[in-house]
Formats: sequence, structure tokens, C-alpha cells
Amino acid sequence: MPIESPPSTPGALHRLGALCARRRRWVLGAWLLALVAALVVLAPRAGEPTVAFDTPGSDSAHAAEIIRTHFGDRSVDALDIVWHSDAGAQAPAVSAALRPLLDEAPTLEGLASVVGPEVSADGRTAVARLQLAAPSMDDLPSASAQRLLELADGAESATPGLTVALGGEAILMAEEGDPNPEGIGLLVALGVLILTFGSLVAAGLPILSALMAMGVVTGLIGMMATVMDTPDFAAPVAIIVGLGVGIDYALLMVTRFRAERAEGRETADAVAATTASAGRSVLIAALTVVISMLGLTTLGLQFMTAVALAAAGAVLLACAAALTLIPALLAVLGPRVDRLRVPGLRPTGGASPRWAAWSRAVQRRPGAALALGIALIVLIAAPVATLRLGMPDAGNDPSGTSTRTAYDLVAEGFGPGGNGPLLVVAETPSGTPAGAGERLRATLAETPGVASVAPPVSSPDGGALLLALTPGTGPQDAATADLVASLRERVAPAVRSDSGLAIAVGGLTAATVDSGTYLADRLPLLIGLVIGLSLLLLVAAFRSVAIALKAALMNIVSIGAAYGVVALVAQGGWLGGLVGVDNAVPVPPFVPVMMFAILFGLSMDYEVFLLSRIRERYLAHGDTARAVTEGIAGTATVITAAAAIMVAVFVAFALGASPALALFAVGMAAAIIIDATIVRLLLVPAAMQVLGRANWWLPAWLDRALPGVRLEGAR
Repeated sequence: MPIESPPSTPGALHRLGALCARRRRWVLGAWLLALVAALVVLAPRAGEPTVAFDTPGSDSAHAAEIIRTHFGDRSVDALDIVWHSDAGAQAPAVSAALRPLLDEAPTLEGLASVVGPEVSADGRTAVARLQLAAPSMDDLPSASAQRLLELADGAESATPGLTVALGGEAILMAEEGDPNPEGIGLLVALGVLILTFGSLVAAGLPILSALMAMGVVTGLIGMMATVMDTPDFAAPVAIIVGLGVGIDYALLMVTRFRAERAEGRETADAVAATTASAGRSVLIAALTVVISMLGLTTLGLQFMTAVALAAAGAVLLACAAALTLIPALLAVLGPRVDRLRVPGLRPTGGASPRWAAWSRAVQRRPGAALALGIALIVLIAAPVATLRLGMPDAGNDPSGTSTRTAYDLVAEGFGPGGNGPLLVVAETPSGTPAGAGERLRATLAETPGVASVAPPVSSPDGGALLLALTPGTGPQDAATADLVASLRERVAPAVRSDSGLAIAVGGLTAATVDSGTYLADRLPLLIGLVIGLSLLLLVAAFRSVAIALKAALMNIVSIGAAYGVVALVAQGGWLGGLVGVDNAVPVPPFVPVMMFAILFGLSMDYEVFLLSRIRERYLAHGDTARAVTEGIAGTATVITAAAAIMVAVFVAFALGASPALALFAVGMAAAIIIDATIVRLLLVPAAMQVLGRANWWLPAWLDRALPGVRLEGAR
């Protein structure tokens, strides 16, 4: 017998679906107007991507502030022009070949002056720094980078035995071009949708919905960049997440609509029922994703806050499109949603006998299923023990690229630390003893682990000194991090005691060390907040403590396994080579943090899709085992299709991306695969079979305290 009766009056989502069906032209017009406004009005007024990666309160942030205050607002970024010749880096023929490059480079748009060159001890390698006139490397026009590559090739071909290479992120982007990961992901997603629905019209609806929502998101992110610092990767991350969930949400809605129509409902009733049932799953899933992403704002890092807001906005708009645009489109199409069938394809829909048989097999031996699932998760997660945090650099770029060649030449000619100098800065107030800078240089040079220290440079206002310190080890070496700690903990107090100078150690390498420490200290707060708020939402939605705890635990399990995959890919080899990670790469500290926040929400999508159907069936007859079987049979096909779409989007995003973004995308894809297979289709049914009626336990006092989230409406 039913455990509880449905509400006697339509719920909020039922009324929303009915309204969208009645006012479908108004809804479609509103979305078209929003899209035009975003692309025509907002996009041309978008702010420029800018971001400070400084860690609040850190020594590297203090060093950066001193540099900005006393050395001006000019960009600290620079392109490296590196050349090597066995005949000598300053041989007459070599100098003649390089003259066109060195003369024309400063005249290109976004570039300023050439500093140097600095010649290696053996005289065969030289480095000249090409200062930027643009605010950052991201602002350098691609045409300028392409012209530099042409000039470098011309210099190299003019002199036998001469190797010329360019270093800098802008150079790598110019070499690799601009891949279109969104386009690749959408093509794969369309193929999965066609196989799922067997109809071009039905398959096109989720793509259309997601694209319209992301078009609006693009304009809004551009506006966000006008009021707060927003990194250039905020938009790609938001779009890739928004496309994935947007297609998944719309897929769930279209699938449920076709099922409602198959039961004999008229179009308007089917739209309302779809929004009340599938829409409830979409809303809860989206809110969980948003809660998880907004958890990133607690870290206090400006660039993560911008990414979190952009991604959360993308998910909310994807949810809004699924709950309003899709119902309006379905109301317009009605039975024509299955038009343009693809010959030879049978549309999937309704309960799947094969998945029902699978569920019963798992439920017959839940202990064995749990043991198998846990063993697989542990095996996949095992490589996490080798996870090495750090920032990838040009040494991790693909072999044969100009940036990788430049990195290798510098390491060979100037030592591994030449690619990751530290910047030691000190303010020099009036009364600072004469020669304090040289004494500071001598003290730094005597420090173990230091290869060399450049002469001190005084700021134009005479208020600060800047010294470039070259470590004896590479920027990714643990010994370099130890050197940073030694300079701060032992050398800095000695310098203050000797000369009164208060030094700060900065530069990219020092900033990376500070960022890793900062994130590690605040990660427990993020995890606790995200899990706590998500548990409250799930308990309120499903009226069960056990289901909420199990969902959180399953999500943590799948994320842990994803970390293992990231660690394995980061080792390079054939697996890493599939996404352009040719050699061992450190994992940026922000990658596992962002993965946790985003994946905890995304993984909940499939949990909500499945549990919503299981709860719906349990409320109908009160048999947990039967409800689990019916829930899996009714949702496994759509979960599989949704996961395939999400994986396609993330994998496409990984192709051609930087190592950091490639690792992020691969980790996301791995988590979705693990979550939609091992977790949802093995661990969840087995665990629910073991728990039985305890699945639905909720203390009476908690039931009274929590708000009732009963959005499914009347059937």
C-alpha cells in the first residue's frame, strides 16, 4: 500500500510546467530576448579577464605588492628569446641571424623592449627577455606571437647549427592554435542523444536548451568581469560545466515527457507532469551543484570566487532552461517530438528489462556486490599516493614545441633553477645603510641551495630593492620549496638583524608554495561546509538520514577514485599521452580543490535522478527492494546516456588544453564514469538492499524541524 498520498493540489513545479505549456510563445520569446541581449548588448561591453593569483596574507603576496608599489604597474610577464650554438651564442654569424628578430620584436603590438641577453657560463646559450607592453601574457595579440615564431624560424634556418626558441604561454597558444572543445563535445553529445531517442528532433532539444542557456551565461560572465577580477579560464570552466549539466537536465525532461505521452497523457498534462516529477530531480540536483560550487568562495581566493560564481550561474541558467524552455518547446512539439526518426534505431524509453535483471542480480548478493565495488574503487584510487602537487611549467609542454625547447635550453645552459627564479624584494626607507643591497646579495648567495643571485636593482623611486635569485634546483623540485622556507625562516631574520632590511620572497615558484599551503589549511572548511549543506538539502528532499549520508559517502568515494586517475595521468606515459601529458606533471593545488567542489555537486545529479525514481516507486507500494529494482530499470538508460554526454564534454575539453586544465577535465570525466557505473549501478542498489527499511529512517524531531521539499505535485 502507498506510504503517503500525493498532494491533493498541484505543486509548484506542476503549476510551473502548466504555465509554460499555456504561455509557450511568451516563454520562448523571453529566452530569445535574453539570448539576443546577452550576445548583442552585454558581450560587446564585457570586461577584460584579469586575475591576481596572490595568496592573501602570504609572503609572496607581500613581495608582489612591494613590486607593484615601487616598480610601477608595468607587466612583470616577459617572453624569453633563447638561442644556442656550439659556435658561441655571440658569434658574428649568430648575432647577424638574430638581429632581425631582436630589432623587430619590440615593435610588435603588445611588446615593449628587449632586456639582455644573458649568456651562459660556457658561452653557447643566451637568453634575452622581451618585456610586455600588454598588462599580461593573455593580452598579447596572437598575431604578435605568430610573427615572433616566424622570425625565430627565419633566424634558425639562416645559420646552420643555431637553435632559436621562444618561451611564454602566449607562444604555446600560438603554436597549438585554438581548439574548439565545446564543438567536439557537442557533436559527441548529439550522437549519444540520437542513439538514445532515435529521433533528430528529440535529440536536438537538449542541445538547443543548453546552447541558449550558455549563450546567456557568456554575456553575464563578461559583465561580471567589469566589476570583479575574473580569470580567463572562468568562462571555459563555466561553459563546460553548464553544457554538461544543461544537456543532462534537458535529457531527463525529454525522456520523462516521452514516457508520460506513452502512458496516454495529452501534451499539456504530460508537460506539467514532466516538470513536476523530472523537474523536481533537476531542481534538487542543480541546487546541490550550486551549493558545492559556492563552497569555493569560502577559500578567500579571488580567482576561485570568480570561477565559482561563473559556474554556479551557468548551472542555475541550465536548470532554468530545463524547467521553462524545455516545457515550452515540448508543448509546441507535442507528439512531433519523435519526428525525423533515424532508420535502424529503436528509441529507448520506459523501464528496461535488462537493467531490472541487473538490479535483481545485485540485490540477490548485496554483500558480494559491495565487496566488488569497494575493491574496484580502492584499485582505481591507489595511485593517489603518488599525487604530487605543484604548478606545471614549460618543462611539461609537449616535446618539439618552441616553449619546451626554450625551457630545456635554459636548464642545460643556466641550470634547472634558471626556469624558476625567486624574486627577493626589500623596501629601503631613508636611513638604509649604503651598500645594503650588495651585502644582501652576498648573504643570499651563501645560502645552501642558491646557484646565483643577480645584482640588486633599485626602484625608480629609490624605495625598494629587487634581486633575482636562481635556485640550484628546478621550480618543481621539493628542494626549491625547502629553499623558499629557509630564506624566510633563517635568512630573513638574519638580514633584518644585520641591515634592518625586511625582505620578502616572491615570484611564481614561491607563490605556488604559498598557494598549496593556503589551500591545504582551508580544505577541511570547504569539505565540511559543502557536505553539511548538501546533507541538509538531501534530508529535506528525501526525508531520510540514511539516504543523505549514503549519497555523501558515495560521492566522496567516486571523487577519491577520480584523484587516483588524475595521479595516474599526471605520471605521463601512454595514458597521459592520450590528452597531451607526455611526461610527469605536478598537479596544481587548485585542481583537486575545484574538483571536489564541482564533482560533489555533479555526482549528486545521478544520485538524485536515481533516488527520486526509487522514492517515487516506494511511495507507491512501500516495498524498498522492489522500488530499487524499478528505480534502476527506469533511470539506468538515461543515467548512462547523461554520463556519456558529460564524459564526452569533459574529454573534449581536455584535448588541446594546458596540462592543468587537461588534468582537471580528465579527473571530472573519470569521476562521472565511476559514479554512473560502479557507484550508482553497483554500490547504491547493494547498499539500499542491505539497509532495507532503514533507508527511510528520519527522527520525528528532525522531520518537524526540516522544511518539506515536496515539489513533485499531483499526478
